[in-house]
Amino acid sequence: MDWFRKEKKPRQPVEQKRTKVPEGIWIRCDGCKEIIYKKELLRNGSVCPKCNYHFRITARERLEGLLDGGRVEEFDRELASVDPLRFRDTKPYRERLKEYRERTGLNDAVINASGTVEGIPLIVTCLEYGFMGGSMGSVVGEKVTRAAERALEERTPLIAISCSGGARMQEGVLSLMQMAKISAALARLHEAGVPFISILTDPTTGGVTASYAMLGDLNIAEPRALIGFAGPRVIEQTIRQTLPEGFQRAEFLLEHGMIDMIVERSQIREALARCLRLLYTGVPAPVPA
Repeated sequence: MDWFRKEKKPRQPVEQKRTKVPEGIWIRCDGCKEIIYKKELLRNGSVCPKCNYHFRITARERLEGLLDGGRVEEFDRELASVDPLRFRDTKPYRERLKEYRERTGLNDAVINASGTVEGIPLIVTCLEYGFMGGSMGSVVGEKVTRAAERALEERTPLIAISCSGGARMQEGVLSLMQMAKISAALARLHEAGVPFISILTDPTTGGVTASYAMLGDLNIAEPRALIGFAGPRVIEQTIRQTLPEGFQRAEFLLEHGMIDMIVERSQIREALARCLRLLYTGVPAPVPA
C-alpha cells in the first residue's frame, strides 16, 4: 500500500502583516511605567500626565521654557575644559570631553544666560546633565562664579538651576576647589542684598549640593527630585541601616526644613516672579491683566 501513502508537504507559514510603529512615538514613564504618547508628554512640559513624574530635560529646553519668549542671551560660552591631570580611566579624559561636546553642542556642563521672567531681569546659570552627568569641573565652577559676579555688578537677581551628579573626579582637587570659589562669590552677592534663588531638579547630588545648590535665599525643588550629598545606596552600605521611605527626595527635605518649597515645572515661572518681587525692590511691578 505504499502507493496510498502520500507525502505531506509542510505547511507554509501564513504571513501576518504587522503594522510598523515609527520609533520615538511612544515613551515609557519611569514613574508609573505607563506608555505615553510623546507629543502629549512634550505638550505637558515633559511631565507625565498620569503620575506627574518630571522627566529630565536639557538645560537649553529649561531656559527656553523659563525665560520670557524663550529668549536666551548666552554669555561665557567660549570657556572649555582642558585635561590638566592627563586623567585616564577606560579612555582619556580629553576624548570624553570631545565626545560630550559633539553630543550636546556645549563646551561644558553649564549654560550662563541673561533674560527676563515676567519682565523681571535676571541672570541664570543652568547645569546640563547630558554633559558628563552635569558634573562640576573647573569650567563649570568658573562659569557659575562669573554668573554670580555679573549678577553683583548689574544688581540683578541670580537663578541657579542644578541637575548634577556632583564634582568631576577627572579634575581632582581643581574640581573640589570650585565649591569654595562659588560659595565665596555667593557670599558677596548676599552681602550686597542681591537675591539668589536655587532650583534643584532630579538629581542634585555631591559637591553641587554641598556648595551652591543649598545656599539660595530660597531653595526650590521639583517634585520627587533626588537631593543629597552621598547617594542612598552608599549611605545604606555605610551605616548598615534601611533608610526611611522617600529619603533624600524633595518631599522628605521639605518636611525636614532643608528646602523652602516644591514647585511643579509648569508653575515655576509664576513662582519665581512672585518670590523675586517679595525679595527685591528693584524688580518691576506686575502688569495688570
